[in-house]
Amino acid sequence: MKKLTLSLMMAFCTMGLFAQELANFNFGRVNVVSPEIGEQNVTFRIQAPQAQNVQVSLSWQQQPVAMTKNQQGVWEVSVPRPAAERYTYNFVVDGVKVNDANNIFMQRDGTTFLSVLLIPGELTENYFEANKRGDLHQVWYESPTLGMERRMFVYTPHGYNDMKEPLPVLYLLHGAGGDEDAWSNMGRTCQIMDNLIEKGQAKPMIVVMPNGNPTQYAARTLQIPEKQQDRNDPNFANAYVTSIVKDMVPYMEKNYNVIKNPDGRAIAGLSMGAGHTISCTNLFPGFFKYICPLSNGIRVNDQNKAEYNKQFQALKKAGIKLYWIGCGETDFLIESARQLDATLTENGIEHTFYENSGGHTWSNWRIYLNQFAPLLFK
Repeated sequence: MKKLTLSLMMAFCTMGLFAQELANFNFGRVNVVSPEIGEQNVTFRIQAPQAQNVQVSLSWQQQPVAMTKNQQGVWEVSVPRPAAERYTYNFVVDGVKVNDANNIFMQRDGTTFLSVLLIPGELTENYFEANKRGDLHQVWYESPTLGMERRMFVYTPHGYNDMKEPLPVLYLLHGAGGDEDAWSNMGRTCQIMDNLIEKGQAKPMIVVMPNGNPTQYAARTLQIPEKQQDRNDPNFANAYVTSIVKDMVPYMEKNYNVIKNPDGRAIAGLSMGAGHTISCTNLFPGFFKYICPLSNGIRVNDQNKAEYNKQFQALKKAGIKLYWIGCGETDFLIESARQLDATLTENGIEHTFYENSGGHTWSNWRIYLNQFAPLLFK
């Protein structure tokens, strides 16, 4: 009886401590909904009873918006609902930037974390979860070319494990400052591919999203020290793109049920990743049949024009099925994209140049993925 009483006392004490721990996290808090998306407005709220000045900084507006405090110490402001898109925002509390603690939808862009606002509409239809969802794998693979084990993210479509026919693969490369998490996090790759495949607009495919920083084992969030490399070594310039062909593709073709020839391989990338895409396909003509550089191109001058023409003639001879360029008209790299367009035309390579509004932003890169993914492997 004494043992039972002691056990009950210990259980009640444990429950009390647990309840106290929860109370410590919730002490003085009120129920705050933020962001609240209405038909005409979006309302942002943050509890900061001791603050003197609070603003909300919105990615679609140049200036922060002042907020007002109610009697419960909750600051609030309603702004006109913006057009359908994926936005970011943060609060500025007495000069200090903070994210929205009431919004679990976050993005990481390199070392920057921001709260996310996703407005529904025609443009963002494929950015929401589909009914049939694929999987996102964090995969470690050996890269003898770079002399390290590295991490990449691999998307497999819904029902992949039950598919008997091998699937094609899109190698999707990020830009400067990004890592293997960028395309799935900010690019909404999994959601876009799930929706396109579910609607029958794109063929089921695997999407490989690697880390394009050749000194990193993985994203810096893992806190793994970077490998020291001699950036003056002439072999370093092409080491990463070589590792795609020599290490990454062989790993995928050994460990996944994929098509093992150029007809089943596509490569695309944004900004720095577009540079990698162009370099890789020019160095290894014919290895990828589908090529999609986004928001970048080439810089042609008297010294390199002959070499570019030689490379693109080799690419033309090897044969490609799609060369798709996308770039915004206000992108700071638009002229390099136009030079790539002109060079392809000069060399008689059939291609598409999709020039739209906007600049060097994820808003455009999500649009481009929606545009070119349905064209792959046709």
